[in-house]
Amino acid sequence: MKTRAITGFVFVIVMLASLLLGPYVFTGFYIFLSLVCVIEFFTLVKTTGIRPHRSIGYVAALIIFASVAGKQFFVYETKWLLINIPLFFGIFIRELFKKSTLPFSNIAYTFLGLIYAVVPFIFFFSLVFISGSYNVHLALGFFLMLWGNDTGAYLFGVKFGKTRLFERHSPKKSWEGFIGGIFTSLVVGFILSIYFTDYALQHWLIMALIISCFGTLGDLVESMFKRSIDIKDSGTILPGHGGFLDRFDGLLLSAPVIFVYLYLITY
Repeated sequence: MKTRAITGFVFVIVMLASLLLGPYVFTGFYIFLSLVCVIEFFTLVKTTGIRPHRSIGYVAALIIFASVAGKQFFVYETKWLLINIPLFFGIFIRELFKKSTLPFSNIAYTFLGLIYAVVPFIFFFSLVFISGSYNVHLALGFFLMLWGNDTGAYLFGVKFGKTRLFERHSPKKSWEGFIGGIFTSLVVGFILSIYFTDYALQHWLIMALIISCFGTLGDLVESMFKRSIDIKDSGTILPGHGGFLDRFDGLLLSAPVIFVYLYLITY
């Protein structure tokens, strides 16, 4: 418990520092996070006998993220994304030369790694710049509402949890905890609307609701993935917390939806 608390404290400090030290540190940090997460994903998949094309996947992840990030700092179009086209064809070509009994599984999990572990971080990065400049309020607010949801779900679940949410995938999660997480996230959203006036109260509350629902869904999906390959944690890099996929499972599905919502009300 002590190790978990220390790791959690250091994790929060690092996350806050990445936001407050400016857009360049923020960008580099999230490129790093996306790479670590896709490495974890490919490593886990490999234990099942499937062999995703990791080297191509890592290069593609860097190019995709760097192309999107570069548009925020330099005046050029995201045409560098086109480099991924021959890379993606390369995945199919390499598979032709491999003696694998599951060629399309290897190909599919390569693409899934990029979609599941890299693209969500790109959406999170993009929503911070959605107004045209670096908006630390959005990034900080996102995590505060996400952490509020996790904390509320845990506390309400421990105190009142009786009805299981998806016992087959996550035995400890309950409907009572889910509702408690929504309530706590909404409270955090209300407080944020007082201090961060970038968006009106109703938008902060809608974002809180989205984060609670899709953050919980992301947690359940990651639990389903881990159970399908019979592991407890996605990694051991964070003592007491598992891997980076374990820590960011709530972001993976909620960040794209938040970006879409903010895009719709901004443009």
